[in-house]
Amino acid sequence: MTCPRLLSSSLIVALLAGLVACAPAPDQSKTGVEAAAAPAPVEVSRPSKHHPVEDFIDTTGIAGASFSPDESRILFSSNKSGIWNAYTMPVGGGEWVPVTTSTTENIYAEAWFPNDDRKLVSRDQGGNELDHVYVVDVDGVETDLTPGENLKAQFAGFSDDDAAFYIATNERDEKFFDLYRYDIKSYERTRLYENKEGYEIAALSPDERWLALSKTRTTNDNNLFLFDRQNNKTIDLTPHEGNASYSAEIFSPDSASLLYLSDEGSEFKRLRRYMIADSKHEDVQDAPWDIVYVRYSHAGKYLVVGTNVDGSTQVSITEVASGQPVEIADLPAGEIRGVTIARSEQRMAFYVNGDRLPSELYMLELGQPVAQRLTTSLSDKIDPADLVDSAVVRFNSSDGMEIPNILWKPHQAAASNKLPALVWVHGGPGGQTTRGYNTIAQFLANNGYVVLGINNRGSSGYGKTFFAADDQKHGHEPLQDCVDAKKYLQSLDYVDGERIGIIGGSYGGYMVLAALAFQPDEFKVGVDIFGVSNWLRTLESIPPYWESFREALYQEIGNPETQREMLIAISPVFHAENINKPLMVLQGKNDPRVILPESDDIVAAVRKNNVPVEYVVFDDEGHGFSKKKNQIEGYGKILAFLDTYLKGDGVAAQP
Repeated sequence: MTCPRLLSSSLIVALLAGLVACAPAPDQSKTGVEAAAAPAPVEVSRPSKHHPVEDFIDTTGIAGASFSPDESRILFSSNKSGIWNAYTMPVGGGEWVPVTTSTTENIYAEAWFPNDDRKLVSRDQGGNELDHVYVVDVDGVETDLTPGENLKAQFAGFSDDDAAFYIATNERDEKFFDLYRYDIKSYERTRLYENKEGYEIAALSPDERWLALSKTRTTNDNNLFLFDRQNNKTIDLTPHEGNASYSAEIFSPDSASLLYLSDEGSEFKRLRRYMIADSKHEDVQDAPWDIVYVRYSHAGKYLVVGTNVDGSTQVSITEVASGQPVEIADLPAGEIRGVTIARSEQRMAFYVNGDRLPSELYMLELGQPVAQRLTTSLSDKIDPADLVDSAVVRFNSSDGMEIPNILWKPHQAAASNKLPALVWVHGGPGGQTTRGYNTIAQFLANNGYVVLGINNRGSSGYGKTFFAADDQKHGHEPLQDCVDAKKYLQSLDYVDGERIGIIGGSYGGYMVLAALAFQPDEFKVGVDIFGVSNWLRTLESIPPYWESFREALYQEIGNPETQREMLIAISPVFHAENINKPLMVLQGKNDPRVILPESDDIVAAVRKNNVPVEYVVFDDEGHGFSKKKNQIEGYGKILAFLDTYLKGDGVAAQP
């Protein structure tokens, strides 16, 4: 039996205030009664409301920033209409002007042209990840700069002299990307680099002489190369023994040096510089965590460095000549993301994202202490105080390895009010659950679920030893970490230890299926979001443009040609007869990474077990659900499934 929901205390206060306002005031001169003391403020019980999924999806997503030539406007992407489109707004905030008005395919802003009102955007077809790059002319007409079938294109920036821009495509060979230079006026193009050796193109020097290339051996080991276009010569910059990871970031504005990241000789990636003239390497900056990205401003006045600190990104912006940091006052709680410094180097756009703050766009006049907030993303239907702050927590797995996690604890959770819980497994395998605004975690917490985002062994961000600890062990030790996460949740006095499920997407979806197939008595339910069920098929059907790191993937998971039996042993679809708990599966029909048969087959197999299986397929999505209508349906059905089989007794709850 469900008890009737009581009025929230804030609403009672409002009603009482209205009644008092309508009543005649007593004449104290006649009664001699002293004025009563003001009532103590009433503490609002949180959450004040359990929000439906529509309220959370009503929040506006915003991404990217590119300044107009006169730096009076900003180009960005948003799903305001329910579909991602490109918009512009004044740098001081104000009305959004749509650049694109798609109602079917997501379109993402890439860049404003440096000297006129043209813009570059990109889009794929229904989530198939075969992106094309388009120019939107001043009259709004779109032209595909990368026409053709079954090709993928990526915008790679404008030339230093504003005479051209660069696009990488795999049109010549579907396995590898070549780099092209497009004339900024005529769009006539020249191939700058023909990639016959299977490198990954990382960076181009401003003078167009040097290309930084990467060759991957494993997920934990690669080499950097420098290609000299003038002499047609390739140099190995990082000969080494053992495992070491290198990431080329950016050339200096004078093309004299290359900044790159490396964990050679250490657990974490530090910032290094390669001086081209004398072939010398030098350390620039390190930290007890991974430095994850580095960017110069256009002329090199500022250096932006991002560091992954225990699941949060810390950004530093430094004036290079003086070494002085750029300080920004009065920002809300959260982290800075997506820094874009204008070509004049006089202003900067960036985002602030926090646990209870979806990404908000800010603009700063460099030299001034306070930035201006340009957007309000959180739905006005949601009180931020009803959302929860995440926390970093750790437990020791059964073999003693320390496992970091991000925990979302609902306001209403207490020893006297034990709640069901979920182990959330990220994608990857080498992904990471991080702090910051997380729509589905907040939605589930608001509706009474404890969410533990596990960073099982193999996750990035915690050193290269931890990152490599899952290699060729999938379905075993990383899965045991998830089982131990359940035990950790059971140790919390506000968790109902008998009602713990597992949920995850992509590789996390595989972990859900593995948990139900290989540890069938551990979790009460599983929610698989486009997860791998058959490693043989997935490894044999990866997109062709993943060829440059195919061998690395085989080293991580297994080789379908030489390790067939091992891959069958860890693939849940071959062990589906063991699954005896309710399962929900969600899948994008056009997913190129985890293809539709992965979900079709596991659903068909588990349905033979006479256990509840719910299956949702979106015809217009790929590897992720990006359209608001699909998020509403998908997240809403996840909650209904959990309310029925995890929180409930298996009978669907009444609306």
